[in-house]
Amino acid sequence: MTPAIDLQDLTKDYSVGFWRPRPYRALDRLSLTIQPGEVFGFLGPNGAGKTTTLKLLMQLIFPTSGRAEILGKPVGHVETRRRIGYLPENPYFYDYLTAEELLTYFAQLLGVPGAERTRRVGDLLDRVGLGRERRFQLRKFSKGMIQRVGIAQALLNDPEVIVLDEPMSGLDPLGRRDVRALILELREQGRTVFFSSHILADAETLCSRVAVVAGGRLAASGRLTELAEFRIRGWELVVVNVSPSALERLRPIATRLTEISSGRYTVELPLAETPEAVVTMLAGAGASILSLNPVRDTLEDFFVQQIAAAGAGARAEVVGDGDARR
Repeated sequence: MTPAIDLQDLTKDYSVGFWRPRPYRALDRLSLTIQPGEVFGFLGPNGAGKTTTLKLLMQLIFPTSGRAEILGKPVGHVETRRRIGYLPENPYFYDYLTAEELLTYFAQLLGVPGAERTRRVGDLLDRVGLGRERRFQLRKFSKGMIQRVGIAQALLNDPEVIVLDEPMSGLDPLGRRDVRALILELREQGRTVFFSSHILADAETLCSRVAVVAGGRLAASGRLTELAEFRIRGWELVVVNVSPSALERLRPIATRLTEISSGRYTVELPLAETPEAVVTMLAGAGASILSLNPVRDTLEDFFVQQIAAAGAGARAEVVGDGDARR
């Protein structure tokens, strides 16, 4: 199967400085393969190289070395461009147009016929939650509303591959929920979504696979079952109606015992402690078990560990023949 996106040793150097410019490596030999129909999360802190990668895919900038392909063809191929949608990190549009006028103009550039154009623009504005605001000038829109317009324009050409740079930026909780639902809808339609983010909860909710970049380098990649569902570190119980005698029996074995409200406690147990025995003891003492959950490392824990492992010097300055200096 031809990958939807294929990056091999993609590298980008910039010249920095005025009097004596020197090369600065923003992206260092990045290799990724994204299969059709995937929702793939591209994670990293600010300045990690996420936006540089997406700009290379869109040919807004050009690589120092390496290659990138979309749908089996080099980036920039005319046939490929017709089949992709792109949302930049900070979309900016001519702000004296309305949202409806802007999308109609873009649809004309894409060659969408008249009747289909009107229907598609209306459907997309409805889908991103812009009702009567569609007839307001964009200069009156909030950042989150501009983001919604940007997402709509990325979908105007009915693309097979959608590249989104920080799609949740500026959105309120309702907006984030709507965009998450839209991305899942695109996945159900068999489309490929490649999005960058530093909002890790969104990646945990949406992605089949993720890649973590730090300092311009790939720190880790894989399925969420490999990265997010880490070892169980312990157990967490939420119980009510705990008697004083049961509390005394819990204290020596619990790593943490927290009273949430009167008679309601959170009990954290070490991995070595058998939760079934504790549940049986509490139930026998008249307590009610509200929940029992394993305590695992989250994607955020993994993210922090990988960034720390990469270190502040992971991004390199390039010297002479391209060897990296830490």
